[in-house]
Order: sequence, then structure tokens, then C-alpha cells
Amino acid sequence: MKQYSLSRRLAITTLVLAASLTCAAAQAGGRYVFISHAPDSDAWWNTIRNSLKQAGEDFDVTVDYRNPANGDLADMARLIEQASAQNYDGVITTIADFQVLQGALKRVTDKKIPLITVNSGTPEQSEKLGALMHVGQPEYEAGKGAGERAKAAGVKSFVCVNHFATNPASFERCRGFAEAIGADFKKSTIDTGIDPASVESKTAAYLRQYPGTQAVLALGPDAAAPALKAVQKAGLAGKLFFATFDLSDEISRGIRAGEINFAIDQQPYLQGYIPVAVLALMHEAKSTDLAKATAALKANPKFKARLTAYGLAPAYGPRHIGSGPGFVTKDNIATVEKYAGQYR
Repeated sequence: MKQYSLSRRLAITTLVLAASLTCAAAQAGGRYVFISHAPDSDAWWNTIRNSLKQAGEDFDVTVDYRNPANGDLADMARLIEQASAQNYDGVITTIADFQVLQGALKRVTDKKIPLITVNSGTPEQSEKLGALMHVGQPEYEAGKGAGERAKAAGVKSFVCVNHFATNPASFERCRGFAEAIGADFKKSTIDTGIDPASVESKTAAYLRQYPGTQAVLALGPDAAAPALKAVQKAGLAGKLFFATFDLSDEISRGIRAGEINFAIDQQPYLQGYIPVAVLALMHEAKSTDLAKATAALKANPKFKARLTAYGLAPAYGPRHIGSGPGFVTKDNIATVEKYAGQYR
């Protein structure tokens, strides 16, 4: 067996003790995990990952981020099951598919681990799963709000470019838009998948098949950029009404160029920060009183500073918190693009 000098043994002991104290300090406010349905290729989630990091810093807690590398929901369910076995102090997850995930999420709640849902899914589904609250953008209402803007511009027909049709909630965006303008959302929706070449070719094919289409609704940056290419190649840029969910550099440029009418901003930063903050405040208070935790969050100076810095505005409900929708147009693009891809 290898022998060490007394000074060497003391140094090793000091390092081990320091590491133990660091670990304990990191876990004093709790250990939390955020599980998304997004594949590694979806850069939109970087904003949420940044918000998780800042929430961890502001509330002195440990936050892990987990996701299925290829976006497979069965893999996501396994990640949730693993989280339930790792005894986190709280689990935050999207409801990408209620039927696929409910069994795995029951393992979380059966162990009395606090659960908060975000992003996809509905408040009603969140409550059925036993979650404390849901933080996200009401998908149907967001789509309808976008459709009402399109209707005011005279739009009566559109194509919904759905790059993540595996998520049932995505169709609510298309449905809301369709009902606002009086169109059939099923006939107006195309399942493109996430591959940019596929999105572009399927959008182009639809526009050729239905030349009277007046608007394009993309459900996110992965659909917006290639769909806009199809529109540009068809010579329709600036002529078709073009709306998209979420933000990216390409979308910002499209808005500035007048090729994209607006982006529907669901303020994803809030979907990461708020759940971590609420769980940390509950952990500190040793209580799951949601009203008290929300009141403490509203009064928290670090949180208020983040909202002011990034121009964010949550919509507080009695139980759930809305993160959107907001609309980014030429009029306010300068305000939000400073932080686009980072905190907006």
C-alpha cells in the first residue's frame, strides 16, 4: 500500500473536507433537475439553460439539465424515472406528451418529490399529474392571438409549418391561428420534421400546391429559417404574411427586413428561472405553500433585477404563471434582440 507523509495526508484530508463542504453548501438550498423534450440540436433551449444557471446562482442551489439527445419521448420518460430514483429536491419537466410521460411522472409524485411543469402541456394536465404549478405560454391562446393579428391584415388562409408534430400541444398553436382567421387547421398543417432541408422542401411544395395561401405560421426557429428560405425562393418574401413562434438571429433579421411580420415570444427565460426559484423558496421555508412562495418570488430583489434587465413580464395567476405570449415586431425588436438567444 502506498504511504504518504504526514503533511501529504493532512493536505489530502483538507482537500476532501473542502470538497465535502462545497458539496454540502451547493445542496443546502436543494438539488433540482430540469428535464426537457428537446433534442441536442434545438438551440432555442439555450435561453432556458442560461436561466437555470442564473437561478442556481441567485438562490444558491444546484440545477441539472437533462434531455433526450434525439428528442425521443421514451428516452425522456426514462430520464424522469432516473430523476425520481436520484432523490432530487424537486423535478421540473415539460409535458411533451401526457400519455407517454404520466407513468414516469407518477413515480416522482409518489415519492413526494415536488413537481413543476413548464413549456408544453396545459395547466389542466399539470394538475392531473399532481404538479404544484405550470409555467408556460397557453398554446391555443398564443396561436389565436397571432391569428387575430393576421385576420386584421386580411389573412384568410395559411400553412402551419409544424416541425415537432410529435408534441400534441404543438397543434394547439395551429388550431388557435386557424380558428381566428376562419380556416381548417388540419388541412392547413404540415408535418415537416426537424431537418431543415425537409422543412424547406415541404413548405415549398405546399405553396406550389396551394398558390392562394396568404400566410405562413412557423412553430419555432427550426421551422422558421428553412420555411422563410422556401418563401424567398418562391419570390414571396414580404408578400406573404409570415409569423413565427420564438426568436433567433435569423428571425430577428427577418423582422428587420420586413419578411417576418412578428415573432411570438413566450419568454422562455421565465420557464427555467421561475420553477427553480419557487422550489428553492419552498425548500428554504420548509413548506409547499404556493401562495407564500409566489409572494416571496415577487418580492425577491434578484428576481426583480433580472426582469428589469431583460424586459420580462410574467403573468401571475392564482396557481399557474404565464410566461407569454408577447409579440416582437419592428417596433420593439431593438429592445429584445440584445438578449435574443441568451435571455429572451
